[in-house]
Amino acid sequence: MLIDSHCHLNHLKPSDYDCKNLDEIIAAANAADVAHILSVCVHLDEFSEILDIAKKYDCVLASVGVQPSEQVTTEPTMEELIRLGQDCHVVGIGEAGLDYHYDYVDQKTQRARFLTHILAAKQLGKPLIIHTRAAKKDTLDILRGESAETVGGVMHCFTEDWEMAKAALDLNFYISFSGIITFKNADSLRQIVKKIPLDRLLIETDAPYLAPVPYRGKPNQPAYVGEVAKLIASLRNEKYEIIAKATSSNFINLFSNYSAP
Repeated sequence: MLIDSHCHLNHLKPSDYDCKNLDEIIAAANAADVAHILSVCVHLDEFSEILDIAKKYDCVLASVGVQPSEQVTTEPTMEELIRLGQDCHVVGIGEAGLDYHYDYVDQKTQRARFLTHILAAKQLGKPLIIHTRAAKKDTLDILRGESAETVGGVMHCFTEDWEMAKAALDLNFYISFSGIITFKNADSLRQIVKKIPLDRLLIETDAPYLAPVPYRGKPNQPAYVGEVAKLIASLRNEKYEIIAKATSSNFINLFSNYSAP
């Protein structure tokens, strides 16, 4: 069994996959042994659509949050995130975090938004789904300052260095790798994959983005998450089945408010 710990099902366009509808994309994932999928929210305007998808498909779970680089008319409040996050289909809070690579949202606003998500996650007792880019120090300082280890979470689509990975592990966070590790220029990231404890690894597609080799250049989909597992198994000299089982168990352990059938 595999679990795609992070994707955006509402962003997938069936026509890009020669599919009639989302039913066929989900069926393709299930046929590839992907038993569960976490569809992650990046803007509250899309939350109702994400929730509808999670309600329709038993294998799909949802999150609620506003990505740091998303421009919004009104900033999310802690009360709003708590209200939406109480739904039984919502297992995590995010995407949340900091992205200093782009200047779509000023850094002060990003930090305030990040704090709001952490406070909501703590109130709900649900883990954080962290998006961080070019903001290592501030991300870690805020997580430490707000005792985010009490809820833990995942560093999604990890692309930072070992120092940050180690600090995140110390803060009770899991590290999730995407198809980026299959890219030719990802040698340093592949070295980090080897160091992460087996019981703290997660895998994801971030679909429809970042399709792994041999699908690079095509729209990504949950069915491709096995390619990430295969490369991790090769890098760590482990059996594929070991990585598939461990990452699935890790997902269930992290999102303890989720019960697998």
